[in-house]
Amino acid sequence: MAHESKWVRWTAHTFLMAFSIACIIPFVLLIMSSISSEESIIQFGYSFWPEQFSLMAYEYLWNHRGELGRAYGITAFITVIGTAASLAMTTMLAYPMSRQDIPMRNFWAFFVFFTLLFNGGLVPTYLIYTQVFEIKNTIWALIVPGLLMNGFYVLLVRTFFITSVPPALMEAAYIDGAGEIKTFYKIVIPLSMPILATIGLFEAILYWNDWFNGMTYVTDPKLFSIQNILNRIITDIQFLSNNSNLSSAASNEMAELPSTSVRMAIAVVGLLPILIAYPFFQKYFIKGITIGALK
Repeated sequence: MAHESKWVRWTAHTFLMAFSIACIIPFVLLIMSSISSEESIIQFGYSFWPEQFSLMAYEYLWNHRGELGRAYGITAFITVIGTAASLAMTTMLAYPMSRQDIPMRNFWAFFVFFTLLFNGGLVPTYLIYTQVFEIKNTIWALIVPGLLMNGFYVLLVRTFFITSVPPALMEAAYIDGAGEIKTFYKIVIPLSMPILATIGLFEAILYWNDWFNGMTYVTDPKLFSIQNILNRIITDIQFLSNNSNLSSAASNEMAELPSTSVRMAIAVVGLLPILIAYPFFQKYFIKGITIGALK
C-alpha cells in the first residue's frame, strides 16, 4: 500500500508539473515575441528565444506613455473601488440568505439564481444605463454595468457561510450582547477571508480585463481604461496595415512599426499586473474554492 501510494503521488506530481509547464509556455512565448524584432518574427516565426533582440515594441508603447499612464490609473481605480463594492454587496446579500431564521430566504435565493439564467439583453440594458441612470461617459460606466454583482458569487458565498461559519459561535456572540451588524463584521467576515479573497480575485480580474463596458458606454478618451487604450492601439495598427492610401510620411512610419511584436507587448502590459498579484492570493484562492464549492 505504501509503495502504491508513493507511485500514485509521484504520478500525480509529474502530471501536475507537466500541466503547469504547459500553462507557462504560452506566457514565455508571448514575452519572447514581444522583445523580438519584426523581421525575425516574419522570417523565422515565433520562438522561445529571440533571433534578433529588439525593444521597438516597448519603445512604441513608451511613446504613448501619457495616455497609457492615465489609463492605468483609471483601471487601478475602478478595479479597487469596483472589487470592494462588489464584495460588500455580495456578502451583505449572501449573509441573510444563509440564515435559517430569515423569512423568504429561499425566495431571494431563487431570485438570485434566476438572474443567472435570464437577462434583459444588450439593447434594454444599454437604454437603462444611458437614459435612466445616465452613466454614459462617467467613471460609473466602468464599474456598475455587468460587473458590480454576480449571482454565482452570491450563491458561492452563501454556501460558505452555511457550511463554514458555526452557528454556535454566532449564538455566543448574541449572548454576549453583539447585534447583527457587529456579529457580521466581527465574526462572519473574519472567518470568511478565504472565500472573500477568492471572489475578490475573480472580481479584480474581471474589472482589470474589462473592455466591453468601455467600448459600449465610454467615448471620452480621458475615461478609457488600459484595455480600451490597448484595443485602440491595435485597431490603429490594423488600420495602418490595411489602408493602402497612406501619405508618404504615414507609409514610412508604418514600415518602421513593429506591428506583430507590438501586439505581443500590449498583451504583456495588460497581463503583467494580474500575474504579479495572483501569487499573493493563491493560498486563499485554493482554500476558498475548495470549501465554498465542495462542502
